Amino acid sequence: MRKHIEKFLKEQMNISSEILNLALEIEKEIQETFEKINDIKEYNQYKVLKVMQDERVSDIHFNWNTGYGYNDIGRETIEKVYANLFKTEDAIVRPTIVNGTHALTLCLTGILRPGDEIISATAKPYDTLEEVIGIRGEGKGSLMEFGVSYKQIDFLNNGAVDIDSLRKSISEKTKMVYIQRSTGYAWRKSLTIDDIKEVVDTAKDINPNVVCMVDNCYGEFLDIIEPTEVGVDIMAGSLIKNPGGGLALTGGYIVGRNDLIELISYRMTSPGIGKECGLTFGMTRNMFQGLFMAPHVVSEAIKGAIFCAKLFGKLGYEVSPKFNENRSDIIQSIKLGTPEAIIAFCQGIQAAAPVDAFVTPLPWEMPGYESPVIMAAGAFVQGSSIELSADAPIKEPYIVYFQGGLTYEHAKFGVMKGLQAMVDEGCLEVL
Repeated sequence: MRKHIEKFLKEQMNISSEILNLALEIEKEIQETFEKINDIKEYNQYKVLKVMQDERVSDIHFNWNTGYGYNDIGRETIEKVYANLFKTEDAIVRPTIVNGTHALTLCLTGILRPGDEIISATAKPYDTLEEVIGIRGEGKGSLMEFGVSYKQIDFLNNGAVDIDSLRKSISEKTKMVYIQRSTGYAWRKSLTIDDIKEVVDTAKDINPNVVCMVDNCYGEFLDIIEPTEVGVDIMAGSLIKNPGGGLALTGGYIVGRNDLIELISYRMTSPGIGKECGLTFGMTRNMFQGLFMAPHVVSEAIKGAIFCAKLFGKLGYEVSPKFNENRSDIIQSIKLGTPEAIIAFCQGIQAAAPVDAFVTPLPWEMPGYESPVIMAAGAFVQGSSIELSADAPIKEPYIVYFQGGLTYEHAKFGVMKGLQAMVDEGCLEVL
């Protein structure tokens, strides 16, 4: 059977024998690492199942509601499931949250008030949040425009959070300590649960009233516990990343303390209304089923990232994380070194897609980003980062960020196709 697969990939999908042989060699070397991923997947699958059973999920929760959405039992139950799953008091899970940045912005603008201070404990946040804070752009509607001050704690040279500087920076004025779990567009490791716990413990030791918030995008189900189980007060993410399991059509989630969720809900709708209104537009079935599938889908994406790290590491490229390092998000960073290599790799990823494989992605001035960005994603759900994708800002040191894959086989094929494109475009000598 192996020969039939290799023959098909070579003759029908234009993957060279050299790359196929390299891929086979790589797979043999990463099986032990895969076993660790399987254990985490299995635990999380049972965890999600137990929560859904506890909340008595039924097909009645998949029905439509109309108008204001009062007493939408599907919406109420999906929010109970998320609160239970993440071990929090309450949750907001809505298709009307347009992306992860929107979920995070609701948290920031719902909780912070004029005169408050926010400290980013994990250096500069992801590009799209810079304008939300007000450290880039015109500042219209930003936190800074509304009188919220901002501090930033850069990482130490070894990539760790600078706990000493954080301790010195927190004061009575500090309302929130912000933690970004994922790498974003940065050459660093994602934060583990232990890393996050250290930040939270430090902040609470100095000021017990400080709100600790986590951007959990790309991080769900990478461990058997989540940040909200180590003292985090509020956390947000996107449904078209990990927890949507590739089935959620849109949306975001926020989980945390009752009082904070209430404040955020008033920002989401209006004071006095909060969570009581808001249609789910018949999307609850996708949201429930996607969450049920998420532990498995996330594990497939992680295996694809491990394969990518091992292959490009073997070819001499710098990768982060390395194939056998602990992971706390699904992103694999590869330092390709030239814009031509980035463009070729991303075009190879696009050519590997089930949707829009015929499209040729090019860098463009994408709203919310400070540099031209190339994004490859032939996905069933537009912008779904849990599906196979790759993107990169076109700036030195020319790092591409690979993530996703609803199946390991598709993620593996995407890596091979990206490498093949680099070879074909002369960005890499023949193997």
